[in-house]
Amino acid sequence: MEHILIVEDDADNNTMLREYLGNHGYRCTQAFSGSEAKLLFSLQKFDLILLDLMLPGVTGEELIPLFSPKTPVIVISAKSGLDSKVDLLSAGAEDYLCKPFDLPELLVRIQVQLRRQAKKAESSEFDSRIETLSRETDSKDSDEKNIYFYREWTLDADAMEMTAAGIPIPLTRHEFLILELLIRNPGRVFSKQMIYEYVWGEEYMAEDKTINVHISNIRSKLKISGTDSYIQTVWGMGFKLRNCDEITCQ
Repeated sequence: MEHILIVEDDADNNTMLREYLGNHGYRCTQAFSGSEAKLLFSLQKFDLILLDLMLPGVTGEELIPLFSPKTPVIVISAKSGLDSKVDLLSAGAEDYLCKPFDLPELLVRIQVQLRRQAKKAESSEFDSRIETLSRETDSKDSDEKNIYFYREWTLDADAMEMTAAGIPIPLTRHEFLILELLIRNPGRVFSKQMIYEYVWGEEYMAEDKTINVHISNIRSKLKISGTDSYIQTVWGMGFKLRNCDEITCQ
């Protein structure tokens, strides 16, 4: 039975969600503040988190980076502006639902996210194809651990952690998966469609700017290490990691 954490400070709304989802076969734990949610997350394992933004203690925006690397987050909020949605999705939220919303729609979105998690756990067909791609000498992995290296980058796929030039780089789950795809296949160009389908596990929408936003965020986080130039935009095609002769190599 999938375990859902409901983070909502309105007691009536929280209880309504718990009862509705419980009637549909989900185990639910309630949190009424950001601080309580943070504590519960440290003590228990959840398959998905429903997260309101305007919370006492710790805000929803502050909690997303804590939750998102390993647990999908669906934001439920009265904030409906496009900028708010883009910011939250860029921060690591998987989905965004504006209040008021229909409970059946929420249920479908939850089911979609949980199916995606199951697919990733079982390793999708696309992921299997990526595994078979040839790796250039600049990238190598350990047979004992899922650790990947590229110049001054180190990615630990099990812990979902990255260091660049010895500096820990905080990444959202989506950002980490993008870098994992690139570092496992340096020199190979990946289109936005390939990246999107690998990371999100769903059909790519041509007008979607999600990949550009995430690549921009990754580069910004890497600037402190001086390795942001490792990611190259191949105009009209997609993105890749630069070859050694395209950047200064140590």
